[in-house]
Amino acid sequence: MRITTWAEYGVICALHLAKRRADGPVTGRDLAAREALSADYVEQILLRLRRAGLLSSTRGARGGYSLARAPEEITVREIIAASELATFDLHCVSHPIGDERCSDSQNCSIRPVWMMLQRRIDDALESVRLSDLLADEPSVRRRVGLPVLQGQVG
Repeated sequence: MRITTWAEYGVICALHLAKRRADGPVTGRDLAAREALSADYVEQILLRLRRAGLLSSTRGARGGYSLARAPEEITVREIIAASELATFDLHCVSHPIGDERCSDSQNCSIRPVWMMLQRRIDDALESVRLSDLLADEPSVRRRVGLPVLQGQVG
């Protein structure tokens, strides 16, 4: 699995909006400038997140984007799925046409391994909430079961 910039920027954008939740709607251009990301790219990602129901948008002079739900109610899996349109591209499922080896009629002993991996990745991403990412890195490391690096305090 490779985390694409769509997925990474989606999480960055959602986290930025979670951090600024009390400020009201945030424009895509402001978010892009503060996070040093391409404004056009950010706008596309924000649209995807809005279409998925993770963000709401407000028009007008004080308009922009805000979270549609509390950070505790949004999972990293939802953000990545909305940004990327999938959390794990299982080639034999998404592109079986023209590849006889990957058709459902074939007995493929590898396919169940990829499907199991997809399920485990989705489960892991589903277990992390946007609110978890509001903490510092050592706290997030502990939350997801990783060791805290030497020199990190938290």
